[in-house]
Amino acid sequence: MAYRPSQKFRKTLLGSGAVLVLAALNAPAAVSFAEAKYHAYKIAQPGYKRAFGSWAPVDVPAPYSVNAIHAALLHTGKVLLIAGSGNSQKNFDAGTFQTVLWDPVKNTFKNIPTPEDFFCAGHTQLPDGRLLVAGGTARYEVLNGEVKKAGGGMRVKNESPDKAVTLKKGTVFRSPSGVEYVSKVDVTVPRAKREFEISYFKSGQMKPWRTKVTAAEARVFVEARKEGPEALTTEAAQYEIVGLKGEEADNVYGLAQKLTTEKQDFQGIRSAYEFDPKAEKYIPVAPMKDARWYPTLVTLADGKVLAVSGLNDVGDVVPGDNEIYDPATRTWSKGPFRYFPTYPSLFLVQGGKLLYSGSNAGYGPAEKGREPGLWDLRKNSFTKLGGLTDPDQLETSASLMLPPVQHQKVMVLGGGGVGESSKSTARTAIVDLSAENPVFTDGPALPQGTRYLSSVLLPDDTVFTTGGSEDYRGRSGSDILKAQFYDPRTNAFVEAAEPTVGRNYHSEALLLPDGRVATFGSDPLFDDKDNTRLGTFEQRIEVFTPPYLHRAGADRPVLGEGSAELDQNGRATFKTKDAGRIAKARLMRPSAVTHTTDVEQRSVALGLTKSTDGMTVTVDVPQDRTLVPPGWYMLFVTDTNGIPSEAHWIRVE
Repeated sequence: MAYRPSQKFRKTLLGSGAVLVLAALNAPAAVSFAEAKYHAYKIAQPGYKRAFGSWAPVDVPAPYSVNAIHAALLHTGKVLLIAGSGNSQKNFDAGTFQTVLWDPVKNTFKNIPTPEDFFCAGHTQLPDGRLLVAGGTARYEVLNGEVKKAGGGMRVKNESPDKAVTLKKGTVFRSPSGVEYVSKVDVTVPRAKREFEISYFKSGQMKPWRTKVTAAEARVFVEARKEGPEALTTEAAQYEIVGLKGEEADNVYGLAQKLTTEKQDFQGIRSAYEFDPKAEKYIPVAPMKDARWYPTLVTLADGKVLAVSGLNDVGDVVPGDNEIYDPATRTWSKGPFRYFPTYPSLFLVQGGKLLYSGSNAGYGPAEKGREPGLWDLRKNSFTKLGGLTDPDQLETSASLMLPPVQHQKVMVLGGGGVGESSKSTARTAIVDLSAENPVFTDGPALPQGTRYLSSVLLPDDTVFTTGGSEDYRGRSGSDILKAQFYDPRTNAFVEAAEPTVGRNYHSEALLLPDGRVATFGSDPLFDDKDNTRLGTFEQRIEVFTPPYLHRAGADRPVLGEGSAELDQNGRATFKTKDAGRIAKARLMRPSAVTHTTDVEQRSVALGLTKSTDGMTVTVDVPQDRTLVPPGWYMLFVTDTNGIPSEAHWIRVE
């Protein structure tokens, strides 16, 4: 008789089989869970932190969560996080603009009233410690296929030499065929220029002979009142301004070349403000002549600021009309003419020239203004610098002046193709401007092709790099959760602890006065690898503690009492019990960073003298303001083990 298992045995066998099947099915998840647990254990170990550093999230209360488009360290030690409308059409339409002030020591937050949309403005540090913010958003882009009403740039002419004319938002321009278009912002047209040609009469008396009037001009974006093909035009025409009468109607009119339903790009504003770190508020100053969205602002040796590039008030790249801001008068004047794509990385170098690394953050044709070079502002001449590998992949690359600034070396890291290209490069390159014929040479490669890489100078003369993505805006789940240190002395990368938050477009990183690095923002196109869920702006803040702080524990060199300003010889003296162990001193300029572009940060090597009793140190700051532009700096001293002090703020005039 054949053996037959009992019912109880069959149930037991089936149950065991089910467990085995479930275990097999869940094996990958179990392994992944175990790996995650082990990884969390590993990175929490003191030895790991001493070797690679560590990351920690910042607790941000909900009312202060912000789409950090811009980040700037103020000389109060607080960090200004500017969103404006935060890349949200809804916020823009509602006029909801945000700025948050973060105190990293107390971990407190404060909402700052934000008067205009500073989304994608430019900003830079001023000599007195204020932050200049210029430009921003007048209009969000409308993509091809979504433009319902014809629109475009209208040139407004004023032939009256007697007065300027201001046309308010909503002014109606009427074509010869009767089609009406409405202006989207206020526009002021200066009065016309009157010139006299003179002649001498026989009496010898000088009298006017003939008057020449040259019409003044301003631009404004207009949109058709109604949808429909009758509003489309590609022919130049003169437009009547509805509501003007008599002589004013004759003198003031519009001219347009084409009004279409093609894609309409973002448009900039002219507004400029200074943020006062002590009063903690924005103060309006004179507006720029040109509207700018995505401009670069760079501080010059005399403390003035050059504003370069950006999209103007009709959505075109500013064709090369650059402007200079004078903090003493709070007014703008004409700067040297030169074209750059938007957010170009420009660095003040020894002698007063600007180095354009080729790094930029977007708009502009692929074949124009993208080659790196040295720009002599006085002569307005540009000398191109060759030798760069992957020169077609400089958009969204990182650039910085390697420490210390006296070595005059600039590094370019990563980058990608123009526009929404999926190209990215692992290339790094370095140019030594002290060479007789400077050219770029390849540096060590990044672990993989990387766009939007954040790169931060540290007080131990290394560079910390983190984040980025391999594809455009993190597309296809391509955020890179890696970090590394670059050491200029060895010309090599060393692994650092991995961040837990991905950072791509609209992300920032900056050095804090305590020697840590704070990271903000990220604006992915999609939230999943399959690109099916629209992206969510990353509002978490994560802070990296470098290995030198884990090695130090509580035993960091300490700078005691000392001056916040330099004496007439450029020196400052500080009390310290650690004079014997202090090896070097660095001035670190505070960051003003957006779109991973930071042309402010620089590290300056200082002379260092110790008193005979070993109780004070004196630092000696270079007098060359092309090396040390005027402003507030963090003074760090480091010991023989590369462990830095906390920063002491000092002002260079």
